[in-house]
Amino acid sequence: MSNYVTKRGEFIPLDTRQLIARRYHTVTKAVNREFWGRLNDDTSNSFYVGSYGRGTAIDSSDIDILVSLPKAEYNKYSYTAYNGQSRLLQAVRSALLDAYPRSQIKADGQVVKIDFSDGMKFEILPAFKQDTYGYGWGLSSTPTYTYPDSNMGGNWKSTNPKAEQEAMAEKNKSSNGLLYDTCKHIRYIRDNFFSSYHLSGIVIDSFVYKAMGDWKWIDTPNPYSRYTPGDYEKVLYDYAKQFEYWGGFSLVAPGSNQDVNTKDSYNCLLKVLAYMIK
Repeated sequence: MSNYVTKRGEFIPLDTRQLIARRYHTVTKAVNREFWGRLNDDTSNSFYVGSYGRGTAIDSSDIDILVSLPKAEYNKYSYTAYNGQSRLLQAVRSALLDAYPRSQIKADGQVVKIDFSDGMKFEILPAFKQDTYGYGWGLSSTPTYTYPDSNMGGNWKSTNPKAEQEAMAEKNKSSNGLLYDTCKHIRYIRDNFFSSYHLSGIVIDSFVYKAMGDWKWIDTPNPYSRYTPGDYEKVLYDYAKQFEYWGGFSLVAPGSNQDVNTKDSYNCLLKVLAYMIK
């Protein structure tokens, strides 16, 4: 059986997506009630991020949600002694415990994690929207967000997930869906054959975005094409293989251009790509 990328080969079933949506709205409502004083608002101040937001998640993927908090909360926890970032995560955790009192919920580094009894995992990233300006001095449609990192005594970091999502969507369209299909297929192989290794989602998506070049699905097979099945997968493998001596390489995330270091994920990435072409 071939391990090559297939068109729409991995997908999340409808009933799973509906369950994700219900839990997303419950999380949003809990945060809006606690931090915004909006008792029944389950749609504002949140959106999907991570692989689910970028369109590259599969059935086994964690669900990442960014929840935007009022700037007053940033000021409050910025001037809190002894790791205000950790205290902010605990405040978000308390709000979520009201919504899911029987689920395992913990603050972990930069996020609050919810482990549901059915195996689904949510990661909630509290963040603060920063007004940024694009060309012509108008407000950017892809604002950056400041989020807490409770590691090493606590600090603040920034992210621009909307820019990443837009860049991924644009290239997926130009590749006729090949970008998303490739990212999902790599996740499938990672989760089913190399689950004991580390390979982060942003490394997968940034790598494929860069390494795939101009490859795309074609609607009608070209009988005169010089390409054979497996050529595309070999291109991806060869791109990664050239950095084996250094044990990894640096990328930038699509759209946001934030640095993505592959060093901790490189070993697994190479194993997955080798598996695809064997």
